[in-house]
Amino acid sequence: MFRNEVFTELKDACPIDIKMKYPILGMKNAVTGCYLRKAVYELLLKAEENLPAGYHLRIWDAWRPLSLQKELYEVYKQDLISTFNLSSLLQEEQEAFISKYIAIPSENPDFPPAHTTGGAIDLTLIDERGNEVDMGTDFDDFSEKAATDYFEKSEFDCSTIQKNRRILKDAMTKAGFTNLPSEWWHYDYGNRNWANFSKNEAVYKGVFNEQDLIIE
Repeated sequence: MFRNEVFTELKDACPIDIKMKYPILGMKNAVTGCYLRKAVYELLLKAEENLPAGYHLRIWDAWRPLSLQKELYEVYKQDLISTFNLSSLLQEEQEAFISKYIAIPSENPDFPPAHTTGGAIDLTLIDERGNEVDMGTDFDDFSEKAATDYFEKSEFDCSTIQKNRRILKDAMTKAGFTNLPSEWWHYDYGNRNWANFSKNEAVYKGVFNEQDLIIE
């Protein structure tokens, strides 16, 4: 059963650090405001409390308009086709592969891209000085190293990366979020990703335009 839950805008007074990536990267449809469903924000505060001393959360992306999702899909589609040599595949096969990394910008609010629901967050950890800790890859990395457990299987000494990823995942999952295994930075609550991994029903529809957000 879907819930028409209000959104919260996270501002400077929020105890969680915010550094929205897509405006910085120059995406023309990016929004500067950081919006989440109210219940998602409350869980995020719990996740912040779950962190060990010296660590804090930094949000890179939260709610997205559908226009941004479409832009990202078109931008990253070409990168993925080139990186993974997909040009010889049929369009349907390309789309199936690409959807593992960037959600197809569906216009059906019942089956929306995760970030349009207000229940998806991209985030990392920072130290007490505001410096991002070593997580092994940057944001929106499409290599196999972006998988949350990649460095658990590495033969190299990656203990710092392992520790940092474990800290983030532990704090977020204890608060009630699920992780997208292919992206260490991506966590969900209430959307279809969350429903799939938690064996629950999705509770948030897509909200595709900033003027349609109900903000409390």
